Amino acid sequence: MMDFVGKEAEVVLKSVFGYDSFRLLQKDIISNVLAKRDTLAIMPTGGGKSLCYQIPALIFEGLTVVVSPLISLMQDQVAALNAAGVNAVFLNSTVEWEDYKDSMNSIRRGETKIVYLAPETLVTPKINDLLHDSRVTVSCITVDEAHCVSEWGHDFRPDYLEISSLRNQFKDAVFLALTATATLHVREDIIKNLRLQNPAVLVSSFDRPNIYLDVRQKNRDALDQVVECIKRHWDESGIIYCFSKRQVDELTDKLDRLGYSVLNYHAGLTDEVRADHQTKFIRDQVQIMVATLAFGMGIDKPNVRFVIHYDMPKSLEQYYQEIGRAGRDGLASEALLLYSAGDIHKIRYFFEEAADKSRCENLLQGMISYATGRTCRRKLLLSYFGETFTGKNEHCCDLCDTGPAPEIDMTIPCQKLMSCIIRTGNRFGSAYVIDVLLGSRGKRILENGHNMLSTWGIGRELDKNQWHEVVNLLIEKNFITKFGDYNILLLTNEGLAALKNRDKIMLPFNMPKSRATKSDDLYAEGSFTPKYHASVGSAGGIMFPKPEKKKSAWAQSNSQQKTQKEGFVLHKKEVDFGEDAEARRIQTDLKKWRRRKAEEMNVPPYVIFGDRTMNDIAIKKPRSEVALFDVNGLGEKKVEKFGADILAIVGEE
Repeated sequence: MMDFVGKEAEVVLKSVFGYDSFRLLQKDIISNVLAKRDTLAIMPTGGGKSLCYQIPALIFEGLTVVVSPLISLMQDQVAALNAAGVNAVFLNSTVEWEDYKDSMNSIRRGETKIVYLAPETLVTPKINDLLHDSRVTVSCITVDEAHCVSEWGHDFRPDYLEISSLRNQFKDAVFLALTATATLHVREDIIKNLRLQNPAVLVSSFDRPNIYLDVRQKNRDALDQVVECIKRHWDESGIIYCFSKRQVDELTDKLDRLGYSVLNYHAGLTDEVRADHQTKFIRDQVQIMVATLAFGMGIDKPNVRFVIHYDMPKSLEQYYQEIGRAGRDGLASEALLLYSAGDIHKIRYFFEEAADKSRCENLLQGMISYATGRTCRRKLLLSYFGETFTGKNEHCCDLCDTGPAPEIDMTIPCQKLMSCIIRTGNRFGSAYVIDVLLGSRGKRILENGHNMLSTWGIGRELDKNQWHEVVNLLIEKNFITKFGDYNILLLTNEGLAALKNRDKIMLPFNMPKSRATKSDDLYAEGSFTPKYHASVGSAGGIMFPKPEKKKSAWAQSNSQQKTQKEGFVLHKKEVDFGEDAEARRIQTDLKKWRRRKAEEMNVPPYVIFGDRTMNDIAIKKPRSEVALFDVNGLGEKKVEKFGADILAIVGEE
């Protein structure tokens, strides 16, 4: 049965979508859905989540309902499906009533295989009546961006909680929940709040090897750093995220005056202006979008080549979600994060409005640890999501390009930290333990009597963020670990042994020059009390020490041609035609034709076909309709619609 299911799915994959094989966990997810088993799938952005419900929808006899949070995503998905010959519709407030009625009648007649609905639309009386019509059989209910159902998720939406009512209404329908980012707690919430029944939980790798991770301390005028990145991606699409609406407008204005093709996006603009700017970006009518985090969720634009964070995000979940908007087609892309101490102050200012301040601080500390890390950023990022990085580090991130940070003797600070974890009872997170080390007189510390501990106030030689870095490095070294929802710090067996035996502990920690004194001179042998306590004093301000960078592959030149030949290339080879001038000519002509055809059809250019397909045509130079079927991403309908034009372009002399 499963073999038959697999073969049937592979036939649809090739004939409709033009792909020869499945990626990541697609086949396993599709097999579970076709077997009518509820499924929760966690896959990275760009990992091909949409095929996991689109292919079953074409095999099931009934209707597949897709709950999606953004109108733009529905429009793009439906346009792409229609271009591939699939009858799909979306129903929301933007649809004219006559078209709305036509779409509902098409569903009643069984002609439509997939309907996209917003969670707010899903609970309206007319949609309720439609789905319960005797002529309609609901075979599958897919919940996209399923993390929105969890209050622990980074984009919780109360309307998503209403979806669970469908579980009892459509008992024969299979539920598929999809998301790109979900911690263990969020996964548990999704299963509980959507009432998934004995679900298969499939977690793909969080790694996006085609995205180069670059983190830099923000200069006084960060505009130069932004422009440097844009120049590396000449004539390519990119998104720049800013913390506030004011910053968005200011940066947009500066880039516009420099002659860049750029628009802004934030909540301060009217709905009409936001929609217009987003449409222009999606359709390659503007190169760069400067936006607050309100922009991007659900954007199905595969050819975004760079994402810049002009300010530090508030969590690694948010960061991962946003950089995932780059390189969805698998081609080489870049994620540049600029950070400063000021960013942290701004984020913490808004903690006052949060219901759970300690949780917000834990999320922020994860982000700070990543930004100030001394080891491979991909390794740090994946470890946050519980995954061990097993790939090659070469040209993986800026730190891998500069080489490992030198290790220094951090024995005494580590002994202090591990001893404080034990003396506070092994029941607190890093923020609390560090406050004890820094001598805080916070209410909880005084109530617990921890101001009377021998470890209280003995850690003032480092500031709060540096202590968090020590915590992170000890976790990497497997001396301590985090446990439970509140990330309680515990010593591992290795950590207990190191503390008991007073082992020397070397860490890649970049001690500020003013404090780069040998620990033997700074502390008395075997004591947790600083020898020169008065001269060390309290740490002033937040410091972000960063090793001196060698000239990385990305900074070798502003020439796009050179960045394709040096350093981080990965998938760049797929678009490097070398001496093949004819391939370059075909690519250029196809790009122009694709843009004209997209304007005629009033759809984004990637609906015609993506960059990967365009590059494959240029390389293979198909001369017949049969040869077109060997091109990645060209199914039967697209060959039928666009084949003659493609062959004409390839055949031009």
